[in-house]
Amino acid sequence: MTKGYLMLQTGEVFSGDWIGAKQDTTGELVFNTSMTGYQEMMTDPSYAGQILTFCYPMIGNYGVNLHDVESKEIAVSAVIMSDACEEPSHYQSVMTLSEKLAQAGVSGLTNLDTRALVAIIRKHQTVRARIVADPSSITTMSAWKQESTLELVKTVAIPEPETIGSGDLHIVLVDFGYKKSIVNELLEAVCKVTIVPFTTTFEKIALINPDGILISNGPGDPTDLAAYFPFVKRLSEAYPTLGICLGHQLLALAYGGKTKKMPYGHRGSNHPVKELATGKVTITSQNHGYEVIEESIDRKAFHLTHQNVNDQSVEGMTHRSLPILSVQFHPEAHPGPSDAAYIFQQFLQHVKTRREQACHNVHS
Repeated sequence: MTKGYLMLQTGEVFSGDWIGAKQDTTGELVFNTSMTGYQEMMTDPSYAGQILTFCYPMIGNYGVNLHDVESKEIAVSAVIMSDACEEPSHYQSVMTLSEKLAQAGVSGLTNLDTRALVAIIRKHQTVRARIVADPSSITTMSAWKQESTLELVKTVAIPEPETIGSGDLHIVLVDFGYKKSIVNELLEAVCKVTIVPFTTTFEKIALINPDGILISNGPGDPTDLAAYFPFVKRLSEAYPTLGICLGHQLLALAYGGKTKKMPYGHRGSNHPVKELATGKVTITSQNHGYEVIEESIDRKAFHLTHQNVNDQSVEGMTHRSLPILSVQFHPEAHPGPSDAAYIFQQFLQHVKTRREQACHNVHS
């Protein structure tokens, strides 16, 4: 196999074997601890601009199928793994992982010490990395340059509105890089879903006459999207709203909160989250590198609903007078457990209640 090299901005260099497309790639080096779900992870738009390290030692053992995708294309910049399985075993498998990477034009390295990589990320926190064919190549500052959040979101968001389903409730999903499983949850709840680009105006959304709004997940630093804070706030004041992951952060920022970069993020499918009202702990799927600063939340407007058990970071909040709900974790999971799917039920109950109130006001 052809040798490739992973160069870290912190100075370390790892050698491995190329899989997929053999091209130099730059991105933020992150890791995910999930044992399964590599196909869903690679197609999750929130990973745009990142080089994803799989902690689980063998990746690709059940191949790649036509169903477990969260977007139409692979979203990660590149992947790193310890052992890539070239002889998958699953009745739905249509190709190997390395074949899929090559088809998508995405680079990968295998036969690396992923445990050492994770240790470096945990030590240095934010680590930029490059996959290269020649480790002696000159690395200039421009080579480590990071794409802006706006550029990343533009690469993963849909260009034109799209409507799916024919349910009784009409939900508009504002797309900053949404996962397909979010739409699937709404469709299973018999909703009609219109997905709109994040650049859509409030007036155009109002013409759709939605019953509720969902602010999606997506890549990058939420503070780079400050131009859209007023838009997010106006939507949430007008319609019942659910924010997921980046959507949660954007809602917090729209109402005067602040966010910060986490040491190395939450990426995995076994993160324990406590529901503060009941004390119940739910195991959640997560993928984010930023968090809402608890002290920055206006407690007169919002109260916290969920908290991470491991580091006490903010995992959810709800507005005290408006039907606004947001969570940092992924209630739709994929990969991960579906324990938190009740969040969609809470949101849709808000939507139904608001619509019933509107009908009552019309007839009274």
